[in-house]
Amino acid sequence: MEHSQTEITQTIFNTINSLISSLFSSIDTSVYDILDKIVFIDKKLLDDNFLLSFLGTSNSNGIILLSNSLIIGFIIFYIIRYACSHFMGNQVERPFQFVFRLIVFAILSNCSYFIMGEFLHINYLISEAIKALGEGILNCDISFSQLILKLNEIMSDSNPNIFSIDGLLKGFISISLLNLLFTYSLRYVVLKVFILITPFAFLTLINSSTSWFFKAYFKSILSLLLLQSFISIVLLIMFSINYSSSDLFSKIICIGSLYTLTKANSYIKELVGGISTEFTTNFNTFRNIIK
Repeated sequence: MEHSQTEITQTIFNTINSLISSLFSSIDTSVYDILDKIVFIDKKLLDDNFLLSFLGTSNSNGIILLSNSLIIGFIIFYIIRYACSHFMGNQVERPFQFVFRLIVFAILSNCSYFIMGEFLHINYLISEAIKALGEGILNCDISFSQLILKLNEIMSDSNPNIFSIDGLLKGFISISLLNLLFTYSLRYVVLKVFILITPFAFLTLINSSTSWFFKAYFKSILSLLLLQSFISIVLLIMFSINYSSSDLFSKIICIGSLYTLTKANSYIKELVGGISTEFTTNFNTFRNIIK
């Protein structure tokens, strides 16, 4: 009887271990390549067919047409405000100053997607330069797709027992990478949203009472873009560490590095402001709302 219970327990144990090991293996073979695509963004982001059709092919359709229509609204608002200032004694900028700001920011609004494309490209080159520096020093490709090879160096077995220290560590690594996937995919989507509203953000600079929107917009998009270079630096540090399955220090540093990647958006937000795209934070907020 005892022998039979031992066999059943061992069978359950082996089944659970096999299922979770298969899950970890699936994450290893799929998540890393996707992370490279959604983290290191170039101006190719603007080549999306739906995005291009939504933006419009000229100044006579799409979002650019809406932003140009909004210029008329700013002109009417200024005329009314300027006329009322003579009766109410309010300080209003001179017509020449308004016309100058109107022309400058209307041009920037119509060229906003070209400006954003170049901005994305410059940001991509900075992150690539950081990775290229690491490749020149460490003689290895600095990317998420190669990170799994480094992380597996701390495992004594490629399919560790999930009830062992290596198994728990492997589980933490896999869960952290899934968290990274959700966090950076959210950043990818939010960045597209901010690109779509770029023409309107430039137009808010026409009037001093609406310029606060552009300041908030700029901080948010800057934090989303700076995150890319910050991740490159963290990856550079991770690849510089000599991982070993018998070295507890390297295992602790590995966990700390992954945690840094998951909290990278929070660190950048504390530095320059902006919005949070951290998946755990947004999930907890949503959970509190539906309670």
